[in-house]
Amino acid sequence: MNVTSRSSLINGGRFDWSGSILYAFLTVFGLLMLMPLVYLAVTAFKPVSELFLFPPRFIVINPTLQNFKELLFAATSSVVPFSRYIFNSVVVSLLVVTLGILISTMAAYPLSKHKKLPFRKQMFSMIILALMFAPQVTQIPQYIVVSKMGLMDSYFALILPMLASPMGLFLMKQFLDQIPDALLEAARIDGAGEWRSYFRIVIPLLQPAIATLMLLNFIAAWNDPWASTVYATTDQMKTLPFAINTISGGYGVVARVGALAAASFLMVIPTLVMFIITQRRVLETMAHSGIKA
Repeated sequence: MNVTSRSSLINGGRFDWSGSILYAFLTVFGLLMLMPLVYLAVTAFKPVSELFLFPPRFIVINPTLQNFKELLFAATSSVVPFSRYIFNSVVVSLLVVTLGILISTMAAYPLSKHKKLPFRKQMFSMIILALMFAPQVTQIPQYIVVSKMGLMDSYFALILPMLASPMGLFLMKQFLDQIPDALLEAARIDGAGEWRSYFRIVIPLLQPAIATLMLLNFIAAWNDPWASTVYATTDQMKTLPFAINTISGGYGVVARVGALAAASFLMVIPTLVMFIITQRRVLETMAHSGIKA
């Protein structure tokens, strides 16, 4: 029996109009949400003559790579080459993702599975309280700490303030609560220590939550111009978002509209690739995390 006949039997031989309408609506809604991304990609390949048309055209008539050439020209005209900004962004983003996942999982493990941990409930309440504060509230204290530690104009200054993630810790703790305690107790009976249980049991079971945190941390680090503007005092330590802001607001801003479109398109590509890689795990997290306090 094929899928079509089976579906007909389930529906009593009648066409499922409600399901078809729902799928059609979701398809149209998904295409509408995709339109800004498509327009951004199209704009990056528009010549100057089409960038200032009114009303603007969605489809490019004469695609060109001139905008990317202007982007490289605008970047190479500065003291620091454009590749340096890309390198700094890649290093900072990868370290923020890796260390952020490591810190969040290691902190969430005892909060979730060590029931005798002193002040366990109070610490979790402080984490929930930290979620209520806007990131702008902590920027001044973070700057003071980084400055007093003598870490200004270094990779440590760009990375350390982003490692304290209450959202990541909360997400990991809530996901860990669903792992049966008996599973870890069986591992201890078999002679596994805390580190072995953490790496062999906890980390594999946390893969959906880790993928979600990976995506969130990467987006936050890759698109953040604040740290580069405040903590980096030389151009050699600036990141890609700062370079794009310089291109968009510097001298000849009208002439650089095409270069700005090309730079924005290049900024979106890594985020899009990261989402495509982690989307299945992210959806698993949303479906099975069971957010509960």
